[in-house]
Amino acid sequence: MALKRLDNVGLVVEDLPAAIAFFTALGLKLEAEMTVEGPWVDSTIGLHNVRSDIAMMRTPDDHNRMELAKFHRPATVDAGLKNAPANTLGLVRLMFAVDDIDDAVARLRAHGGELIGEVTRYEDLYRLCYMRGPAGLIVALAQQLGEVSL
Repeated sequence: MALKRLDNVGLVVEDLPAAIAFFTALGLKLEAEMTVEGPWVDSTIGLHNVRSDIAMMRTPDDHNRMELAKFHRPATVDAGLKNAPANTLGLVRLMFAVDDIDDAVARLRAHGGELIGEVTRYEDLYRLCYMRGPAGLIVALAQQLGEVSL
């Protein structure tokens, strides 16, 4: 068995149109929307009587996708992660490379994004920040300033 790629990251949200707008403002492209339900969904995700609207978002480089899901049935479960700190076990954090962090922060704030700390500088290499996005998701932004060697 050989791993081929990371196909997508899935996120459950409360307000699908708002989440689409948030990630579109960041620069992702809406690829498709659909409703999924039926026995194949139930058996795949281990829930019963599922009905969910999903939106597939694609990164500008066409290498990665994100699936946003709004569950109608069964109702979503609040696991208490909505305002959890960054060191919470199981918390999802996505990091995006941006060319202008100040512009990205402003665009996301216009769609409900909240800066968690502040925009900081890591040496002469990056400007970084964490923001709270849809459903409490932590979205990290990184603007590369200099050459990075690993």
